[in-house]
Amino acid sequence: MPDDEFYHELLSLYNKSHDPSAELDILGRLSEKLHLTTITDLTQESLALHEMVASGGGNDPGEHIEKMSMLLKKIKDFVQTQNPEMGPPVTTKVMDSNGEPRPINIPDEFRCPISLELMKDPVIVATGQTYERAFIEKWIASGHHTCPNTQQRMPNTTLTPNYVLRSLIAQWCEANGIDPPKRPTEADKPTSSCSPSERAIIDALLSKLCSADPEEQRSAAAELRLLAKRNANNRICIAEAGAIPLLLSLLSSSDLQTQEHAVTALLNLSIHEDNKSSIILSGAVPGIVHVLKNGSMQARENAAATLFSLSVVDEYKVTIGGTGAIPALVVLLSEGSPRGMKDAAAALFNLCIYQGNKGRAIRAGLVPLIMGLVTNPTGALLDEAMAILSILSSHPEGKAAIGAAEPVPVLVEMIGSGSPRNRENAAAVMLHLSVHNGHLARAQECGIMVPLRELALNGTDRGKRKAVQLLERMSRFLVMQHEDTVSQQLDEIERQFAALGPNVTEADLEQLGEQLGYL
Repeated sequence: MPDDEFYHELLSLYNKSHDPSAELDILGRLSEKLHLTTITDLTQESLALHEMVASGGGNDPGEHIEKMSMLLKKIKDFVQTQNPEMGPPVTTKVMDSNGEPRPINIPDEFRCPISLELMKDPVIVATGQTYERAFIEKWIASGHHTCPNTQQRMPNTTLTPNYVLRSLIAQWCEANGIDPPKRPTEADKPTSSCSPSERAIIDALLSKLCSADPEEQRSAAAELRLLAKRNANNRICIAEAGAIPLLLSLLSSSDLQTQEHAVTALLNLSIHEDNKSSIILSGAVPGIVHVLKNGSMQARENAAATLFSLSVVDEYKVTIGGTGAIPALVVLLSEGSPRGMKDAAAALFNLCIYQGNKGRAIRAGLVPLIMGLVTNPTGALLDEAMAILSILSSHPEGKAAIGAAEPVPVLVEMIGSGSPRNRENAAAVMLHLSVHNGHLARAQECGIMVPLRELALNGTDRGKRKAVQLLERMSRFLVMQHEDTVSQQLDEIERQFAALGPNVTEADLEQLGEQLGYL
């Protein structure tokens, strides 16, 4: 039921606007009202949160997920502080000297910060933090470039096995009489565990998808859409039952609602990694693009989100880019709802990571749209626009299109006062444009040197690198500019001296000497 006090307390922690002295009392109330009172509760909530990231399609959750993760961590710390003996569920019961089972409190450093579970295959990311491989891979595959623990941008997505920690976990397990966790293998991949009754329900829905009755098709697609959204096991079961080809056949349905249910069901199924390949191999992309071009606005948005979900796999970026998806995404970016524009921007960013798709996006008119978003006073989609601008600027056609839009004043302002991520992207774009002296001269006029020096000192790692490179180019340009000026002035003095002819006076020579001394 509505509870204003609960809502405001939750919001105050979410926005960090609460009285620090009241934090423990607020956390206690939130823990009870949200039913997050045990490690099991917290683990389930953590998994649900990260599954929501993956199911968000093209919606970039960014700051919201980071805030929710931090809030969940606060509640977890509070719960464990209140009951320090409470550990997570263990599959192996350890017996004490009296033959009674005793709980094992797993050290925090042995738990994955995402799942809160004992790590089986710990890996180190670029920020130095350690996570369970499966969970950090899912985080990265969802389009995130920040470390979940520190919110720092990860310069790369390399995952390095943490052999030392794995050894320590094995030693700890042995000391506590627990079987050491086994690393996942191919055989450990999720398999369906549908009960006969659940499978019967899915089979009945698939039969309805084949019905000649449009009403039955529509209702079945709607139910499958909801089932696929609910949990990972449903996604496996539905795909194994053969739903994907049947849903594809409905993408061309004349009934727009059926079409919307079908494409959204595919979106929800695509969250499971193995289903991505099944969808692609079934030849789904042309049908999804058809919906993206011709469906209702809701269906178009969900089609864009589906393409985003599929394009996290590098090889699928090529497949999707060759089907006419990019121009349709550009159109959605220009005329969609705020959510649709976000979906389109996320999908375009993902696709444009592949060099061959950049030219398609530029020729589809993406650059003017992105520049419009960058200069939009509301700041809507600014982060997404700057990220796309950064990757397009590395393409020759993109560089030319961006340069034609007179972006330098905006980029200089962004380097000086943007968010850390936008400052680094603005510097990256400016660096690509700096091959033309005209852009460097304009940057000098706009006062780029001061914000560049500040970025080189206090920016993100990538921002610092870009700023240093750009400072070097600016310095070389300024030296060349000065040398050109001096050369022109010397030419002018030489011309004046030649014009004096044989009638030169001592005063004339003194004046020329003063000019030379000044130079």
